[in-house]
This record gives sequence, structure tokens and C-alpha cells, in this order.
Amino acid sequence: MAETTAGPADAGLSPGPPQLTVDDSGRATITLNRPQQLNSLHREDLLALQAHILQVAADARVRVLVITGKGRAFCAGFNLNELKQTDAAGQDPQRFERTVDALEALGVPTIARLNGGVYGGATDLALACDFRIGVQGMALRMPAVRLGLHYYPSGLQRFVSRLGLATAKRLFMLGQTQSDADLLRMGYLDALLPPESLDLHINTLVTELQAGAPLAMAGMKLSLNEIAQDRFDPARIRERQARCDASDDLQVGLRAQAARTAPVFTGR
Repeated sequence: MAETTAGPADAGLSPGPPQLTVDDSGRATITLNRPQQLNSLHREDLLALQAHILQVAADARVRVLVITGKGRAFCAGFNLNELKQTDAAGQDPQRFERTVDALEALGVPTIARLNGGVYGGATDLALACDFRIGVQGMALRMPAVRLGLHYYPSGLQRFVSRLGLATAKRLFMLGQTQSDADLLRMGYLDALLPPESLDLHINTLVTELQAGAPLAMAGMKLSLNEIAQDRFDPARIRERQARCDASDDLQVGLRAQAARTAPVFTGR
């Protein structure tokens, strides 16, 4: 299947680790930045991603995070050439898993802008996002079983909880390439767009997410993820509910609804 290119607006970046930008609207964008290697992730890239995720979590301006790739692929997963290399900073076999888990744990909503193919560990990187918007012509493949690799626990849990056991078995045990239509049908993609419509759809989704109250958005995202992970704790969810009930944002939202105006939330 031919790959379709839908490059990000910052396509002029020099190749290297992922880049983070934040615009005036509070939209953060992480761009995977090794197009000649199909954006495969090196150890230094994982460290950069972890740092960017921490920066986004600490920046009160950020309301939405979009993660995308430069070039014709979203990401080819972890750079397999580094599997046998010694990490001079100390071997951390769970570094990829920790990076993806940190992305999923972000309080702000996240969107995977899938500008092209998604392979290996990148399939979980995208799945850890709240929404996945794909470009027509993209494909996905999880080749772990063909390489002799056993996937890490939280990734397996994400696939089963989000897509179901039968779909997870097909993806992991058969290792077959999935077409864009397959991905939409199985629920991996929330939307599938032609290249010329991808960014318009992403921008609309970003605007809709930015319209939500940050405390309610973060609380419900975390609660829903905990339920999916079989970590349902009614007391913890009640605490988040009470925090929102006592927030300034709730009063702002109620006044705006009564006045039929757009609320301006502050996250307090």
C-alpha cells in the first residue's frame, strides 16, 4: 500500500530528537523528527519525549497536546539497532514503556495526528493518546512476534482494554499489516481523512477540547483511564467530582450557560 504524506507545518526542523512547540492558544505539539528513519525512536528520543511530557504537564497554559511525525510516516517504533547496545547512562529496559505510560497519564487531552504509517511500539504510543486521527493510505503493523519480542505489560493492557481481546490477538499474534480501513473498523482510529483535510479536522478537534473546563477534563480523563485499567476507585472519582463542584470553573460555566455566552475557564 502506498504511504500518503501529510507533513506538519514545522517541516523545516533539522532531523534529531522530538521537538516541542506551544502556541498562544495553549496547543502543544510534539513532532517526531527523524523522517529519513521513519521517525524511529532512539534512546535519546525517549528521554526527550519524557522531558517534553513533563514540561507539558507543568505548563498551565497547555490545554491540548498533539503528537505527530515529520515526513511520510508517523513512527516506526523503537530503533531496533539499539536493542543490544549498552546504555551509557544506565540500562533501562522499561524506558519505552515508561515513556508511553507518562503520555497516557497526562491530564491534558492528547491527539495522535497520524500523518503516515504506524509500526512496532509506535502503535502503543498512538494508542496512549485520547484520540487518533489518521490519514488515508496509512497502515499499521505490530511485528513483535516475528522478531521474538514479548511486548511489555501496560501496552498489552492498553490494546485489550481499548480494542478488545480478539483484536489484540490478531494484531500481536499474527503480526499482519492493517490497512487504514481496518484501523477505522476496529476502532483504532477515531477518524480517517484525506491529506488535505487532516489538519482542518485536527484543528476542529483541538478547538472543541480547548472549550472544556480543564479541571473537569483532566479529572474525567484520569477516571475513565482508571476504569479501563481495572483500577476503578469510587472514592478517588468522588474526590475529583467534589473538586470540580467547588471550582470557580463550574460557576463560570453555569453563568455562561445562563447568559448563552462562551465560558472562559481558568482551571481553578
